[in-house]
Amino acid sequence: MKKAILLTVIITTILLGLIGCSSNTSAKSPTIGIIQYVEHVALDSAREGFVKALADNGFVDGKNLTIDAQNAQADQSNLSTISDRFVSNKVDLVLAIATPAAQAIAGKTKDIPILGTAITDYVAAKLVDSNEVPGGNVSGTTDMNPIKEQIDLLVKLVPDAKTVGVIYTSSEDNSIVQAKIAKEAIEALGLTYTEVTITNSNDVQQATQTIVQKCDALYLPTDNVLASSIPVIHGVALQSKTPVICGESGMVKNGGLATLGINYYDLGYKTGLMALKILRGEAKTATMPIESADGFDFAINGTVAKEIGLKIPEDLKEYIIEQ
Repeated sequence: MKKAILLTVIITTILLGLIGCSSNTSAKSPTIGIIQYVEHVALDSAREGFVKALADNGFVDGKNLTIDAQNAQADQSNLSTISDRFVSNKVDLVLAIATPAAQAIAGKTKDIPILGTAITDYVAAKLVDSNEVPGGNVSGTTDMNPIKEQIDLLVKLVPDAKTVGVIYTSSEDNSIVQAKIAKEAIEALGLTYTEVTITNSNDVQQATQTIVQKCDALYLPTDNVLASSIPVIHGVALQSKTPVICGESGMVKNGGLATLGINYYDLGYKTGLMALKILRGEAKTATMPIESADGFDFAINGTVAKEIGLKIPEDLKEYIIEQ
């Protein structure tokens, strides 16, 4: 009898130990906070690519991973609140989608690893020491566009253009950087550069109405306010028959004319692969170089081209995504 009781105690102890181990394993399941600046095609695609990369490599939300995805709806106070929440909850890693989101969370913690995506210039945004050696708790992927090549595309599609207009948000560091590069590329081709800046989406219609009266074609960088306001820009540009070259394909799908730009889903996927290294303890943000897109894709909105009466060159017709 004593042996039976002793055996029962031993088995019970082992089972409790196994349950404890199981509980500890569950407790170690990582939590990733996603802070997204605003909702539009490019940023949504980057988020989806990030999550897919994790899932493809064994980290599945709801199983062995918890993802807390929050959208700030382009509101600075929301960014601050979300950032405070992630710090308070001690998430294991943060994905910051777009420059304002990364700046918000980076200002709240120096300990939690932060990966950014859809960010043009990490150094200009004061997020890292350098692209090669970030030096802190922030790294990620850049969506720097081939701006010179995009301006070349504009000239090819609108060969008679003499003046090129640019709209961008004056408070977005990524937009300021791109506008400067665009200005240099436009003037290097002997064209006249003109610009209008905005502060929020309420300015977009008036700004577009103003600038289309001054230019032959319009260039839009990968600006978050503009990306979420493309239907408004399209409506104005359609009335004036102004071709609009965009920074990325999501803007083209929603009313822009054309781009040579980044696939944001692929960029997000690449960021997810960087996250895997951090979660597995294989790398730290301080020494993870900023990574960039592997290539760029043409995208041309055939419907918009017809609406404004623009003929697409034969060698670009294969890139028409709307007809």
